[in-house]
Amino acid sequence: MRWLVSRSPRSKPLASRVPLILNQTDSSKIGPDGTAYVTRVVPVPSTISPEAQKVLARVVSDAAVSQTLEQRRTGTDKWQAGAGEASKKLYPANVTTDTIAGVPVRTITPLNITPEKRDRVLINLHGGGFDSDSGSLTETIPIANLTGIKVVAVLYRLAPEHPFPAGLDDAVAVYKELLKTYKPTHIGIYGTSAGAILTAEVTAKLKQLGLPLPAATGIFSGMGDFSQGGDSMAIYALNGFSGQLDPPKPGVRQLSPYVGTTDPKDPVLSPLYADLSRFPPTLFITSGRDLLLSGTTILHRAYLRAGVDAQLVVFEALPHAFWNNPALPESKEADHIMAKFMETHLGKHDLSAHQGQK
Repeated sequence: MRWLVSRSPRSKPLASRVPLILNQTDSSKIGPDGTAYVTRVVPVPSTISPEAQKVLARVVSDAAVSQTLEQRRTGTDKWQAGAGEASKKLYPANVTTDTIAGVPVRTITPLNITPEKRDRVLINLHGGGFDSDSGSLTETIPIANLTGIKVVAVLYRLAPEHPFPAGLDDAVAVYKELLKTYKPTHIGIYGTSAGAILTAEVTAKLKQLGLPLPAATGIFSGMGDFSQGGDSMAIYALNGFSGQLDPPKPGVRQLSPYVGTTDPKDPVLSPLYADLSRFPPTLFITSGRDLLLSGTTILHRAYLRAGVDAQLVVFEALPHAFWNNPALPESKEADHIMAKFMETHLGKHDLSAHQGQK
């Protein structure tokens, strides 16, 4: 299947995503200021799995869907519960609820934890656009199973009721409490989408507070600058080429209900403007049709400029946060990459010190 895709960043998306019947040539018009008005024929790549090809073939309406926040949260909770159960079938783990430092959390525990991993913990900051929970199960169950390490998913306060820095404060509070039990070299923090952004924010805040930083972080489809949108946000919707997409508007802040009244260039809200030096080793993951492809890669380059051990993995053609779909082979691959990175870095300093004593 091929799709004819037309995007115009300064006008209503043309969205002529219909099966290609007649011969169609690519075209482009570049405005005086560089604005691109383009039509492209984009085949479904054979380099991705058949399951992923089916995902790309799903048609989502371009029409804006009127949905209340309550409806969004109800729908997201229902989907997350179902996807969480699907994840548990592939990656058995125990899930319980608790509170840490007064913050509600989910605790995801592997069925068997080896003695050397009992003093390690991972903190997950879930995705969901800062206004819902679209990852506290799907982002944690596979990682707990594959690493053999307990994962604490922070159910931080959500916007618009609780704009920045409420969610950040909750995540920092949980980290500070876990520091009473775990060495910082035995703690990792990671998240997807909003949680990826929050992961970088937490790291910046911990450094600002003079607290020890975690052993590793994972920024999976995120960004570090609320003052401007990246190129990919003008091209892709949540489902890649398919789905409703508003043209970028100059001067309009991204995720403004979360930002609230904070300066969008605040170095904690937007860590691109922070001192990133001595940040922990960080894994960045994104994909070719991810609306946050630009944001992820821009922040990754900033980490590199600061001398951080930062790795970047970009999956072909898939849309935003595709690893939340546990059925995809690419999701399994992404989960293994995430787990391997965290497992390798937690306690790594202990191993180096032990080898140095020999």
